[in-house]
Amino acid sequence: MKVFKQQHWHLLFLIALLYGLIIIMQYDKHILDGQLWGISTFYWFIIAIAAPILHQIYVLVCWRLELHYKSLTKTFGDKAFPLYKAGFSILFASRLISIILLAISNQQTADISPLFSYILSAALLIPAIYLFYSVKKYFGMDRAYGLDHFNPEKVKSMPFVDKGIFRFTSNAMYTFGFFLLWIPGVLWQSEAALFAALFNHLYIWVHYYFTELVDIREIYG
Repeated sequence: MKVFKQQHWHLLFLIALLYGLIIIMQYDKHILDGQLWGISTFYWFIIAIAAPILHQIYVLVCWRLELHYKSLTKTFGDKAFPLYKAGFSILFASRLISIILLAISNQQTADISPLFSYILSAALLIPAIYLFYSVKKYFGMDRAYGLDHFNPEKVKSMPFVDKGIFRFTSNAMYTFGFFLLWIPGVLWQSEAALFAALFNHLYIWVHYYFTELVDIREIYG
């Protein structure tokens, strides 16, 4: 089934990343110290790891069903892309929100000075803001959501973007956008949140190589 093309690699790398996290947690159980609203850091950590997995599976299924079978359009008509974007936005926001809550639950567990945490947070925030500016001004928000899976002919006629932050790399969204997820762990000096951010940043590249890149070759030839 075309929906699952190359997804055995996705699953393999996901298992490897999760196993790596388990090893880290077993090595230092203090990483999961703390609680928020009576809920232990362990459960906030599970939520923070589940959020990107659910988000990327959602994108995979929606993209592939629409690209190969037009399933969403057949079901929802003109509302297919807006509905997909709504689900995408909610799940993407859950990645950041879950890490913020995890960082608060697990604060003061990483050996980072307050001054350095502010400086590093600003350094991470600047390229992330520039990325979102560049996406909005040059790349287009709909294109960033994955419009090429819903209307490939339209997107294929659009020019290659090499302005703004895209001057430095064609894959600025995954390179710089995920800096945003590191900020809560740095600001609240949370070890668990930093590992959750690392998982997010590594796992998005699994999505790129085994979902998005495969689809790019299918769409653009």
